[in-house]
Amino acid sequence: MSSNSPSWQQALEALPSTPEKIPAFFFAHGSPMLAFPSSETLGAMAYHGPNGPLAKFLSEFGPTLLKKYKPKGIVVFSAHWETAGERIVTDYPENPLLMDYYGFPPELYQLKFKSKGDSKLAQRIVDLYQNAGQKAKTTTVKESRGEDGRGFPGPGLDHGVFVPFQIMFGEEFMDIPIVQVSIDSSLDPEKNWQVGKAVAQLREEGILILSGGLTAHNLRDRASLSAHTARAVHKEFDEAIHEAMAVESTEERKQKMIDLTGHAGFRASHPREEHFVPLYVAAGAGEGGRVRTVMDLYGLGSFVFDV
Repeated sequence: MSSNSPSWQQALEALPSTPEKIPAFFFAHGSPMLAFPSSETLGAMAYHGPNGPLAKFLSEFGPTLLKKYKPKGIVVFSAHWETAGERIVTDYPENPLLMDYYGFPPELYQLKFKSKGDSKLAQRIVDLYQNAGQKAKTTTVKESRGEDGRGFPGPGLDHGVFVPFQIMFGEEFMDIPIVQVSIDSSLDPEKNWQVGKAVAQLREEGILILSGGLTAHNLRDRASLSAHTARAVHKEFDEAIHEAMAVESTEERKQKMIDLTGHAGFRASHPREEHFVPLYVAAGAGEGGRVRTVMDLYGLGSFVFDV
């Protein structure tokens, strides 16, 4: 690996192949901007666009996961699906797409990502939550889970899943089942930590756990989304995230992570914390082991837990 390679390439290359206990990941899942027509000028949003660093990272992240871990299934959490007090688990034979975004160019409503679900895996997830004293149930393609930007309610994987996944795995990905689980709408760090912890056993059953969000997500302040335009307070918060992840002690690291919500730059980066709490889901799923950074660019922090 060349010393001139992006840091994420070196980090991905360094991931140990441990299929007997697959690590848990928090990854920057981006936005529909990742799939924006590359011919259009995105200005400050180019950082999040199809030619930006996140798109390049995801295109290497997905193949690395498949090569290193050869997962039997993928369980994914997204910042875009919250439910109160009960985990909802997709049970779809083939995963529909919920295009839960509005006002974008027509091309973004023609995106493709063909994948399958798995009823046995979905039920296994429900059982794990119930064993942990948490409520959970499956949902089918006959049930709506949100509003689609094309003008109707529907089921499906949301854009926090299928937009990055079609970059990571291609437009057709039928070899490995994908099941999505909702996060806790309380947005409480500890409750969402427990959301991840309840399904940690799956990692020893050949299942890859991915939790997607963003370490900077303030759509009211577009300047805060890019490393090129973010203010000092945003960058200080970003640095604090990486400092918390670098703490060796499991207990101290957890406390540092929870304390991030009290950082002076937290609200400047997250007016509402739904894109941040998936970090706690991943940490719960990978509780107890080392944490490494796999993507260190501002606002795009991505981490591997129990590696």
